[in-house]
Amino acid sequence: MESVGLESQLGGVRSCFKSGKTRSLSWRKSQLKAVMKLLQEKENDIFVALKEDLGKHPAEAFRDEVGFLIKSVDYHLENLDKWVVPTKMQIPLAAFPTTAHIVQEPLGVVLIISSWNFPIALSLEPLLGAISAGNAAVIKPSELAPSSSAFLATNIPIFLDKEAIKVIQGGPNIGEQLLERRWDKIFFTGSTRVGRMVMTAAAKHLTPVCLELGGKSPAIVDSLSGSRDRKVTAERIVGGKWGAANGQACVGIDYLLVEEKFAPILVELLKATIKKFYPNPEFVSKIINKNHFQRLNNYMSDPSVASSIVHGGCTDYENMVIQPTILVDPPLDAEIMTEEIFGPLLPIITLKKIEDSIGFIRARPKPLVIYAFTNNESLKKRLVEETSSGALTFNDALIQYICDTVPFGGVGPSGFGKYHGKFSFDAFSHGKPVMRRSFLTEFSFRYPPWNQDKLQLLRYIYKWDYLRFVLYTLGLLKK
Repeated sequence: MESVGLESQLGGVRSCFKSGKTRSLSWRKSQLKAVMKLLQEKENDIFVALKEDLGKHPAEAFRDEVGFLIKSVDYHLENLDKWVVPTKMQIPLAAFPTTAHIVQEPLGVVLIISSWNFPIALSLEPLLGAISAGNAAVIKPSELAPSSSAFLATNIPIFLDKEAIKVIQGGPNIGEQLLERRWDKIFFTGSTRVGRMVMTAAAKHLTPVCLELGGKSPAIVDSLSGSRDRKVTAERIVGGKWGAANGQACVGIDYLLVEEKFAPILVELLKATIKKFYPNPEFVSKIINKNHFQRLNNYMSDPSVASSIVHGGCTDYENMVIQPTILVDPPLDAEIMTEEIFGPLLPIITLKKIEDSIGFIRARPKPLVIYAFTNNESLKKRLVEETSSGALTFNDALIQYICDTVPFGGVGPSGFGKYHGKFSFDAFSHGKPVMRRSFLTEFSFRYPPWNQDKLQLLRYIYKWDYLRFVLYTLGLLKK
């Protein structure tokens, strides 16, 4: 895209925001309803796009993207009237007589840069927050999911306000051009490497950013005693690893931490579950492109890593499919254990005792999420108190992502900033304090010339000692 054409489009979006159009509550609701209409009327087109880009089955596409978004739109529409109401704040005696409210105002024109692994959801979910908060928005979908990107570029101008919301397609060059501009907020979902570039570019304009990154999210698996608990755990691990874009998900399980004595039992449970869940290749999403396919294949090509494979390892370069693969105790200094895997390879690291998992996790960068499958209340308490992660989920995987009432986001190298539900609204709003005070009352002790009486009155005021303040003022309290 020519720089002049890009500048013209972006200028139009900013002019639209300056007109005040997007601040209207009726406009916000109309755009949320338009997103719902898009999802409902174009559901099959979304399925086709996701099949072309990632090989997703329609059921997976609905669960993770279309259905997820429909649920989110409903939540925004149900709650938006409450979110926009100014919040009354308590005021200290020192400011009497004053009232204060927090008024939520839109930030302005925001840039949403989405990822390729959930290309529809990761474009539209942040957009819901931007719309609800009254912003104008520009979406830059990932060029690595071209069918989904084209779908958004074609349909968003048809269903939504094309003056206030635009889709800009293109590769890294377009992304760089967009980042050179001034924005009122940048919302980025992607890798830590690119996240650093986004933050560097944003710093030039002091633009606030929300970075939804990733990292190596572990799952701790205790030696559960009941056969049913073990079966359910295996199913939830397999779903949490391979069930979301075949491991190509920032919230997916990256590796397992298991006691040595339990590892062989768990491996057999996982194998049986994989066989049940994926009886044929139709249910396994493909690897997004050749570069990522080769990257994952290189992990397994390391002889020390290849020798640790206990299940899977087969690859289909023509169809870009890698079979669900389990490895036991690959070298900790191998790339598969130092880099985010983002694919269908699952290392299992064995420990002498499960409590050692806490030290293992703490010795590494803070992950986006820690999963822990355990009924040990002492271990749960220690994980809450002694580890840091974007989220901590016990006895399941991925569920924290779909909860509108729970904030989603990372910490440290796994990102910062929260969204989903009300947190999406907050992410794209500025909470502006609005103070109101009457002219009727004035206290001279606020001003010089200073003396001991004024000092004493100020002491009472800042201590909230209202009774002593009144008595002292009336001369009924000894000085």
